[in-house]
Amino acid sequence: MMLLRHGETEWSRTGRHTGRTDVPLTPRGEEQARALAPVVGARRFSLVLVSPARRARRTAELAGAGDYEVEPNLWEWDYGGYEGITTPDIRQSRPGWYLWRDGVVPGDADHPGETAAQVGERADKVIARARAAGGEVLVVAHGHMLRVLTARWLGLPPEDGRLFRLDTGTYGALGWEHAEPVICHWNAPVG
Repeated sequence: MMLLRHGETEWSRTGRHTGRTDVPLTPRGEEQARALAPVVGARRFSLVLVSPARRARRTAELAGAGDYEVEPNLWEWDYGGYEGITTPDIRQSRPGWYLWRDGVVPGDADHPGETAAQVGERADKVIARARAAGGEVLVVAHGHMLRVLTARWLGLPPEDGRLFRLDTGTYGALGWEHAEPVICHWNAPVG
């Protein structure tokens, strides 16, 4: 399974937690997405799943993913009351706060918030679809979601996604070795 993290957005560039807010790619983010085209074009996918967010859909399009299916379970972590806020700003009221350990506070109706376990449940559904597809699968989504998905692929708890840094406009690949799930490539830039 090949994973693409969407290209840069203004919010990702400035470190703002971007869950369900639908922000577009920056010009640099569009360049990052186009740079992924040689990696994507070198493979044939039996299934392409993309987050509903326009930053992910645009990345898929610019990377040459072709026909894709919008998969609601690929939305980014719902950051609740921390949507649009940076970690340093959160730490002003919650010193030492760490998403993977401390979670989020509830937000408004559009951003109620999620636990790592809830994100893990969504990731498990995507993994089940990918494994049932019977061929190579491309997934285009978001940093924290793809980190949780990778932890779950490896049979780890969702919180262990903290171990897998993932930058914008990069790709990774999950696969098998001796019938055991492994990471084949991770956080790989193109070019």
